[in-house]
Amino acid sequence: MADKQSTRAVEVDLAFLKSKRGLLKIAELVVLFVAFVCFAVASRPPYIAATGVEFLVTLALFLLYLLKLHKTFSFFFWPLIDVFNSFFAAAFIGIISIIAMATHTVKGTLAGGIMSLVAVVLWCVDGYYLFKKITFNQQRAAAS
Repeated sequence: MADKQSTRAVEVDLAFLKSKRGLLKIAELVVLFVAFVCFAVASRPPYIAATGVEFLVTLALFLLYLLKLHKTFSFFFWPLIDVFNSFFAAAFIGIISIIAMATHTVKGTLAGGIMSLVAVVLWCVDGYYLFKKITFNQQRAAAS
């Protein structure tokens, strides 16, 4: 009985926290949270919603890798989903942040736009780094 419960326990991947990808995800979360707070202080609902949604998606992917749930839910190719999320989030938040900086009336909107641009750079680095690691049916020796 104890063996069945131990196999169902969620395992925490502490090595992921110290890896490049883990640090990038943490940096993305911190920068997005700061942008979210800046937009909230400036009372800009569309920007609050956009950064909030992207924060939640990034947090979900972070928890997926941290708790090794990507091995449990193996019916998706999670690295490719993460790459798509990184590039689409970068494009979406990049457009939003440019609009926010161009039409700012409150300094909080400008600060949120700048922090969002930092998040865009982090997403691009994360997406590129992960895309390089995906093999796409090549032999591992040839991909290295």
